[in-house]
Amino acid sequence: MTSEQSRALVKQAWRAFATHDEDLIAPFFTEDAEWLAPPRNATAVALGGSHHMVGRDTIVRFLSVDFSRMFVADVSVGFRGFYADGDVVVVEETMDATLAGGNPYRNDYCLVFELQDGLIHRVREYTDTARANRLVFGES
Repeated sequence: MTSEQSRALVKQAWRAFATHDEDLIAPFFTEDAEWLAPPRNATAVALGGSHHMVGRDTIVRFLSVDFSRMFVADVSVGFRGFYADGDVVVVEETMDATLAGGNPYRNDYCLVFELQDGLIHRVREYTDTARANRLVFGES
């Protein structure tokens, strides 16, 4: 894929993620896709899940079901950039939401999407885990 095609695919995937519809999300991932987030990140801890999701079905379940258990309302993503080089796309964003307990959430993310045969094969997620823990658990 060209860089522009890769960037367009990841933008389409984000629109699908926002629907929380598994039938729209699943076609964007390889069957053996991986999503790697920082160990002990607040979302994984709060939901009792793993920071390393393996397999399309696991990732799709998180995006279509589990995500909404934690971020229950007012979810918005402000994108600062989509940068592509061949089959690698880097996304900079800020996510705002209301947490299940009613508190506001706002954190910055950088995600690196690795594509394979026109599908998302691996996502590496980077975020401020200390901030997320304070927002979710009130920890310092």
